[in-house]
Amino acid sequence: MFCYQCGAKLSEQHDFCTACGVDVYLYKKIMCVSNRFYNEGLEKASVRDLSGAIVSLRQSLKFNKNNIEARNLLGLVYFETGEVVAAMSEWVISKNLRPEKNIADDYIEMLQSNATRLDSINQTIKKYNQAYTYCIQESKDLAIIQLKKVLSLNPRFVRAHQLLALLYMDSEQWEKAQRELKKCMAIDRNNTQTLRYMNEVERMLQPDENDKQFGKRKKDEAVRYQSDNEIIIQPMSVKETKRGTASTLLNIGLGLLIGVTACYFLVVPTAVNKAKADARKDVTEIGNQLDAKTLTIQELEKQVKDLEAENLNLTNELEGYVGEDGTMQTIDNLLQAANIYLTTQDLQETAVNLEAIAANVRIEDTSDAFKNLYNTLLTTIGPSLAVTYYNDGLAAYRSEDFATAVELLNKAVYYDAANVESLYYLARAYHRSDDKENALSGYTKVVELFPGTQNATNAQRYIDELNQSVAD
Repeated sequence: MFCYQCGAKLSEQHDFCTACGVDVYLYKKIMCVSNRFYNEGLEKASVRDLSGAIVSLRQSLKFNKNNIEARNLLGLVYFETGEVVAAMSEWVISKNLRPEKNIADDYIEMLQSNATRLDSINQTIKKYNQAYTYCIQESKDLAIIQLKKVLSLNPRFVRAHQLLALLYMDSEQWEKAQRELKKCMAIDRNNTQTLRYMNEVERMLQPDENDKQFGKRKKDEAVRYQSDNEIIIQPMSVKETKRGTASTLLNIGLGLLIGVTACYFLVVPTAVNKAKADARKDVTEIGNQLDAKTLTIQELEKQVKDLEAENLNLTNELEGYVGEDGTMQTIDNLLQAANIYLTTQDLQETAVNLEAIAANVRIEDTSDAFKNLYNTLLTTIGPSLAVTYYNDGLAAYRSEDFATAVELLNKAVYYDAANVESLYYLARAYHRSDDKENALSGYTKVVELFPGTQNATNAQRYIDELNQSVAD
């Protein structure tokens, strides 16, 4: 046992840690109680009292959650009762508490390395839940079929045996219920639920007290003896009469007839039951195959949907390249603009094409060749267009047509961002049209880009006025 504070080994004679001096009296008590419950759980598990072992091991973990041996044993007990998910949970926790030299690694690898077994476990859980749903929906026949499939995949699943026995009890099939409960007891000997069900089944299978009393009276009036597997009851008051040859032959004939009839009623039902059992087994196998095929079909349908979605995305992307506003159309517009400029030197028409390109595509996202040609055309026609747009915009500003002035001066700034006059009068046009936000933005750019100029001084004065008006 090691100190919980410093990790030093504790002495059995002292109630304190000889390394750090911390009081470990209560700690030792708790660890001893945890180990005692672990030993108790181990003893119960060794005699197949799995329910009692689970209770003891849980108590052990309540006192010491880091008791790796108790947690691993609890996982094994869960696994033995068919509770694979609960077992995996305990082993994963154990592995996280002690990553190295932990046997839980072997248990987890045993399950995860076998894909077929994992799939079988998943199918077992799904089918058990489906059977439980059928029970809630009063579809008890379907629940029985589903539980039989569960037990064919996991014969040690105690809860499935118990639920199947309960369904048999509900339909008064007491012998079948007894068989299922005996299978439960073979796995978990002292399961409280199983014992309660078995007590009820045995009570229903016992004969009535009236039948017992009747049997006692008959015992006084008759002589019983056993012949092979049959009990013969001969009344004492009846005297055997002498029989002739004819009666002997008649009795022989009756005996043969009775033998044939007994054979029919004993042998034929056995053969029929065997045929039914074989048929049920075939139905179970077919059901499992159908479930596997259904799962495969669902996976293929999902793949088809994914491929259809991918095809749609590729189609949309292709349309983006070849559509009306796609990349190929944009390249055509750029080539058309270059051709117009080279053949006609029409600046306005060239500018219209360049503006249409800028409106439909981000120039930064295009290829280097596209950007180079676009920037070359823009640089070639930009200064001349900037002067034209500036003059027209200034004329519109002076005639107080501020909407037209904003449109034309924006183009002038676009084609020549270094022209302070264009930027300044654009801000003034915004200001005069009561667009204070864009006016402030324009004035700020004039101050930042052209400091020390008269336009910057005027712009700063207008900024102060606008801020003052907002504050008021």
